[in-house]
Amino acid sequence: MYCKHCGTQMSNDAAFCTNCGVSAGSGSAYCQNCGAEVRTGAVFCSQCGVQFAPADPTYAQPAQETYSAPEYPTPESYMPPQGPYQPQPQAKSKIAAGILGILLGCFGVHNFYLGYTGKAIAQLCLSLLSCGVLSFASAIWGLVEGIMILTGSINTDANGIPLQD
Repeated sequence: MYCKHCGTQMSNDAAFCTNCGVSAGSGSAYCQNCGAEVRTGAVFCSQCGVQFAPADPTYAQPAQETYSAPEYPTPESYMPPQGPYQPQPQAKSKIAAGILGILLGCFGVHNFYLGYTGKAIAQLCLSLLSCGVLSFASAIWGLVEGIMILTGSINTDANGIPLQD
């Protein structure tokens, strides 16, 4: 074995070089196998062909890594962002719904406003398809619902959101 710092031959079990005092295995100027001078950045000894331990990581063997595709969120795992503010649907006005029921109840306008589209279409069809003959019945229906809205008997819209005063 040779000192990699000064090229002096030394025993295989030596902890340091007796010539230069450098610990065994330190240095890169000489080949540890044959003691020949080594050029800076050489990977192999030009005399004996031994491969040097790479000091520069660019000469190291590349690690074999397996490719794994990135994980994308699935529709089942996606949760909407949670925060202090969650937008809520706008609350409908109790007074507006009641007045619409009293004045335009025969056309079901108050039910369209509150989101009860089935009842609203029934009131509208009752008035229009009867050519106005049954609009009186639809108007009474609207009047009663308008009063019920204003008194608080009907207090939510079709989505269950309370009506605001």
